[in-house]
Amino acid sequence: MKICCIGAGYVGGPTMAIIAQKCPHIEVTVVDINKDRIARWNSGDLPVYEPGLDSVVRECSGKNLYFSTDVEKAILESEIIFLSVNTPTKTYGLGAGRAADLKYVERCARKIAEVAKGDKIVVEKSTLPVRTAQSIKKILTANSDGRNFQILSNPEFLAEGTAIQDLEFPDRVLIGGDQNNEGQVAVNTLVDIYKNWVPADKIITTNLWSSELSKLTANAFLAQRISSINSISALCEATGANVNEVAHAIGRDSRIGEKFLKASVGFGGSCFQKDILNLVYLCEHFGLPEVATYWNGVIEMNDYQKNRFTRNVLSELFNTASDKKIALLGFAFKKDTNDTRESAAIYVGKDLLEERAELAIFDPKVQESQIRADLNLDKKDTNVIVYKDPYEAAEGAYAILILTEWDQFKDLDFEKIYRGMRKPAFIYDGRNILDLESLKTIGFKAIGIGQG
Repeated sequence: MKICCIGAGYVGGPTMAIIAQKCPHIEVTVVDINKDRIARWNSGDLPVYEPGLDSVVRECSGKNLYFSTDVEKAILESEIIFLSVNTPTKTYGLGAGRAADLKYVERCARKIAEVAKGDKIVVEKSTLPVRTAQSIKKILTANSDGRNFQILSNPEFLAEGTAIQDLEFPDRVLIGGDQNNEGQVAVNTLVDIYKNWVPADKIITTNLWSSELSKLTANAFLAQRISSINSISALCEATGANVNEVAHAIGRDSRIGEKFLKASVGFGGSCFQKDILNLVYLCEHFGLPEVATYWNGVIEMNDYQKNRFTRNVLSELFNTASDKKIALLGFAFKKDTNDTRESAAIYVGKDLLEERAELAIFDPKVQESQIRADLNLDKKDTNVIVYKDPYEAAEGAYAILILTEWDQFKDLDFEKIYRGMRKPAFIYDGRNILDLESLKTIGFKAIGIGQG
């Protein structure tokens, strides 16, 4: 069997690498029109950082895993075609700011209709609005010329930073398809691929619409938990409670559980905000304004948390950051990834730049070009310097902001850092990973999230 994936990003690359590793009898090709991205997949300097990914790619590349820009050849030769292209929030027209922009998905569907010579199974792997499969099917059916196209929904449930582990040992694999005979044959074809390493009882099959909606709902529920504990963190600071203790106490309730109860400067990433905004748009579209308002509140709370963090920083800095060096440790939206999409560091950084601060930024995996692009800077902007060493970033700083929970930040020599900072020396732990009492003993004014 030959399969291909259109889209060599954070989902397509790792997912196909694991399929290739677990199914040596299947030839897997990942295609993308971005020549630089494909070149990096083939060079070993992978465009995606995930712990364990490089070893899987090295094991399979050139054997049954290939990366190519030849989209047409891959479509022609493959029996199954995964669509893993970007589905950003629309920035124009109807639904701007909420609805998903499906132009890349539509282009893929039209390319498949143009190129394919025989029957194909087309699998949605990107996060898509409910009923997108119907749109894809309309395009393919209208141009079928006797060919049979089956559309499946197979949403990913990966957490960046643990994607390889999530792919190897998934909580569940969800596959949605048409409920007719042809649809079920297509579903079973994909089920058989996953059965090479996933236990059968963890593979769930549904209709197309349930599968598409399940992905949006899962991300909405997870983001809701983060916004909920972040809302309580503000109350903890006002009352003298400790949000870590509150989260531990409620997390021991088996009905609630402990996951996604970590207070922070706010959630980021490519999915949470985008998927909730999409859910809000769908609710409004189907005449459910109260439901839309409910889910929009999750986004509003996340924005409030990021803004509140910056306000607290400014308050401690005597309400001015002008001409003050402030060190931002961490720029990725979470540890163990180089993805910066919707990272809280972007919003905090932009707010501080508006206050005319001088930013010193260090992240172990995010490239300087990406940081400057996210902050809308060019090479002439000298109020932001990206360092390759956290100690250099902190030297002479008025404050340090921990914005990504990288493990290495826990082991820094804070006595050395303290000696090199302006006094009073402030540390704002936006991820609650540091021992604040120990830092206070050194001399820092150390502040965490939700710790009154």
